[in-house]
Amino acid sequence: MHHGAEILLSLFAIFVAAQIGAEIAQRLKLPGVVGEIVAGCAIGPSALGLVNAEQIAAGTPLDVLAEIGVVLLLFAVGLETRLDELKKVGRSAFLVGVLGVIVPFALGALWAHGNGFEWTKSLFVAAAFVATSAGITARVLQELGALSRIESRVILGAAVIDDILAMLLLGVVTSLQGGEGVNIKGLLFVLAQAIGFVVVIGWVGTRVMRARAHWLERPINPLSPLTIALAICLGLAYLSTEFGLAAIIGAFLAGMIASEVPQREELEHQMQPLLALLTPFFFVVTGAKIDLSVFADPSALWMLAVVTIIAIVSKLAGGWLGALSLGRRGALIVGVGMVPRGEVGVVIASLGLAAGVFSNQTYAVIVAMSLLTSIVTPPVLSLLLRRAPAARSQG
Repeated sequence: MHHGAEILLSLFAIFVAAQIGAEIAQRLKLPGVVGEIVAGCAIGPSALGLVNAEQIAAGTPLDVLAEIGVVLLLFAVGLETRLDELKKVGRSAFLVGVLGVIVPFALGALWAHGNGFEWTKSLFVAAAFVATSAGITARVLQELGALSRIESRVILGAAVIDDILAMLLLGVVTSLQGGEGVNIKGLLFVLAQAIGFVVVIGWVGTRVMRARAHWLERPINPLSPLTIALAICLGLAYLSTEFGLAAIIGAFLAGMIASEVPQREELEHQMQPLLALLTPFFFVVTGAKIDLSVFADPSALWMLAVVTIIAIVSKLAGGWLGALSLGRRGALIVGVGMVPRGEVGVVIASLGLAAGVFSNQTYAVIVAMSLLTSIVTPPVLSLLLRRAPAARSQG
């Protein structure tokens, strides 16, 4: 089959599987994202094989399309998040972000060392327990129309802090693998860059946009507000990676900047067709990357169960402790919202495999843990949000 035709067939299979999976999940009263991830597992190379491993490897067209999908999703989430609203939950978001890194990292390292890993490798394993996947939780919050809740703003603010700390930790544990020690000055410089990027773009960018929103209407093209906003999104997503952060952080900041313009509601409406087309690719491709055959070995299943419990309990505890100012139920919602590892855990697992730190089994377990936390969280978060009144405390 011609290469172009093969890609089109894969696109068709992924998109249709996403729609079917989301429909089934929603009929079962679960968020659509759960169905999309499970659909990815079903059509992936280790199950039906409608999409093979080469097609979803890093840098392939499908992988790039999935990355664009999650970038646009976080941009859309940013559109519904105002800087002034995030400021109100700054203290809670900071505590959730910090404790949500410390607790999982400590428990992950202890578990790995107890299972025979050297301390330097144990720390690399622990890094896969740390970073929250903003994409998974953001999609659930968006589906439920809950982005305006104070708990949602704490989760999204904490996810930015979480990403900065996870990046720093990854830098430390990667340095340790080479046996050359840690370059403290270099890591502090990278950390300062990352924090500076978030502060400057978030604080200065929103003020510039408020004062210059009329520029969006200057071009003749009637869709110019959308096209200019998307250009800002892609540009900041790229810049974010240059500062050592995930692309989705830049996309989120771009959305937050664009939320300051009078055309905000129009932009949200115009984004819907793009999100309907592109975001399912991210969740299906994420599900397709897991190798189910590894779990034919009972020891791998046992390891997966233990790792997943540690991952859930540690992040839940850290998030809950950090958000106690919202009340017990509000803190529980935040803790659950911080649980998904998603694509972040998958990326760290891939780095560990490439560096020779992880065996194929450990890699598969870490990836499966990342996906399981992403599958388990949405229905629980959905249930909690539907039953709980909005928290009143501003943290």
